[in-house]
Amino acid sequence: MMIPLIILDRDGVINQDSEEYIKSPEEWRPIPGSLAAIARFTAHNIPVAIATNQSGLARGLYTEKTLDAIHQKMCTLVEKLGGKIEYIAYCPHGPDDQCACRKPKPGLIQACLSQWSLPAAEVPVIGDSYRDIEAAMAAGCYPILVKTGNGLKTLQKHPELHEKIPVFDNLAAVADYLCPEST
Repeated sequence: MMIPLIILDRDGVINQDSEEYIKSPEEWRPIPGSLAAIARFTAHNIPVAIATNQSGLARGLYTEKTLDAIHQKMCTLVEKLGGKIEYIAYCPHGPDDQCACRKPKPGLIQACLSQWSLPAAEVPVIGDSYRDIEAAMAAGCYPILVKTGNGLKTLQKHPELHEKIPVFDNLAAVADYLCPEST
């Protein structure tokens, strides 16, 4: 299977999520195996993009400068493992702002797709929440759910997802599936 791009949610897929929001680089902690998974996608020549809601900006919990520092930490840690995050799209709006980018709307995913001019149907979108899955489907992409972050809660609320889309324990398990080691 040739994968032209992988789009990842950030909080709960790459790093530990928090109901209090990730407000500083110090609070950003990777989920074990997630950074190595991104490096593995890179090693298989699959570009990695991130589509993340960041309503903490609209709520005044952190600034764009702080968000940039969080993303720089994430990218630096990925690069130390030989990986690369090619593009980050984020929604700075709150839930009531009626924007076109906040997931479950497809705007962030479409922004990622437009960087490569790719057909959506060939692109997996990996998330931990139902809104990630809805955004992937609205954009015409291939949704994948991970059980990290809010993934288990998502499966409890929407048990039908097991029948409809691939579900994996974590991002490392997705990398094992999409990028099998040659034997």
